[in-house]
Amino acid sequence: MKQEKSVAGQRNGFVEVKNAEEAVDRLAALHTRAADGLREALDRYLDRKEEPTAAERVLFRYPEIRVAYAPTGLMPITARAYAKFQAPGVYATTVTQPGYFRPYLIEQLRPLMEEFGASVTVGLSDQAIPYPYVVTRGDELAGTAVTAAELARFFPTPLLAVVGDEIADSLWEEDATGMRPLALFDAARTDFSLRRLVHYTGTDWRHIQPWILLTNYHRYVDQFVRLGLAELAAGRAERLILPGNVVIERGLPEDEAVARITGVAWHRFQMPGYHLIDAEGRGTTLINIGVGPANAKNITDHLAVLRPQCWLMIGHCGGLRQSQTIGDYVLAHAYLRQDGILDRLLPTDIPVPALAEVQVALQEAAAEVTGDRGEALKRRLRTGTVLTNGDRNWELRWSQERRRINLSRAIAVDMESGTIAAQGYRLRVPYGTLLCVSDKPLHGEIKLPGAANAFYERAVGEHLRIGLKALDLLRGQPDTLHSRKLRSFDEPPFR
Repeated sequence: MKQEKSVAGQRNGFVEVKNAEEAVDRLAALHTRAADGLREALDRYLDRKEEPTAAERVLFRYPEIRVAYAPTGLMPITARAYAKFQAPGVYATTVTQPGYFRPYLIEQLRPLMEEFGASVTVGLSDQAIPYPYVVTRGDELAGTAVTAAELARFFPTPLLAVVGDEIADSLWEEDATGMRPLALFDAARTDFSLRRLVHYTGTDWRHIQPWILLTNYHRYVDQFVRLGLAELAAGRAERLILPGNVVIERGLPEDEAVARITGVAWHRFQMPGYHLIDAEGRGTTLINIGVGPANAKNITDHLAVLRPQCWLMIGHCGGLRQSQTIGDYVLAHAYLRQDGILDRLLPTDIPVPALAEVQVALQEAAAEVTGDRGEALKRRLRTGTVLTNGDRNWELRWSQERRRINLSRAIAVDMESGTIAAQGYRLRVPYGTLLCVSDKPLHGEIKLPGAANAFYERAVGEHLRIGLKALDLLRGQPDTLHSRKLRSFDEPPFR
């Protein structure tokens, strides 16, 4: 992330605010004015080739928030993992979609102002809003004979030079202003990912819920839709949203709901998303990320800008121990990363710790859903190291792989879990993994079509219910869930 700080605060109209709510109100007003002005100017140009004026162009910028902390005594001490300062100074970030992020922004700002006594100013930044991020339909250019190159002469365009993860990856450096980052992601990085989420999941990014399940098999989707319909019927959910933004409202007749589900063209999207939304904004999203670490990194890179409460991997794995049975569960408490996808960003010698709150929730959820406790649960649920390999045919290199598997004491192998956990650690999103053994490649038990279908019918529904139950348990402890294990010594104040 290349932070572009304004060096002329007064010129950009920075105004001090009294509280977090007022700060977000001003952010929203500035963003609305800038986005609406950019959209109107773009429409005029497409309609009659009327170029935006210099005065208009100055306003096509993201709002910026600056938080100044200058303690007169000792810094307050808090056990909270976020919304606190590491040192005195001025912290700043640009903001997009402040209306959507309002609860998050207030949650982060209020302690900084009330507990630490920080002062906050809000104004326009020097970071331009690229015009593709304000178009509403996405097909505005169709049939206009106006090229992107032509628009770039008059309107700001996306620039990769100002989009990056330098803050998350501890690569940021102070600029001439001396301001420090307030958040992991600025406005340009966030808008970049919001559009990618629409592309990959096939749904509006606003539908994505703060509690996320990731899976590598479509059968989990079928079960999620069935359970979602049951939640709607029981009055515990408001809407179920499917790829293509197909909406099933609570109270919709069953035949109409089935018709809408049947008509969903989920295969058009690379990683289709399904969203079960409740009235309190604490719903659940399931995304079928498919197979492989590249997909796992791709989707989590973009989900992270939404600052979700948690993401869990629930999917299939190969069991590596003779004592395991197909259908058993694996609760990952460590990861042997051989995915190769994050080695430069997060070297493999950096440990990715298990998060106690997530581990306890997954184990308790397994006990509640299966009805097993004590020794009976231990026979079905094993904790241990999961090997995540970027090569689906790793078995063909058995002579090279066997020693590493033995040394690591790995009990399961898959292609996504280590990547998802590493991304959670890297991007400060709580994470966990519960896998289901679908074959035992080292012991001659491979997937055969008939046996596999019987296994899927029996195991997938139970596995999904365990994942959903774990999220239910975690919803009750958001403050402890956001562990200090995920924070660095020079962490930005915002979670």
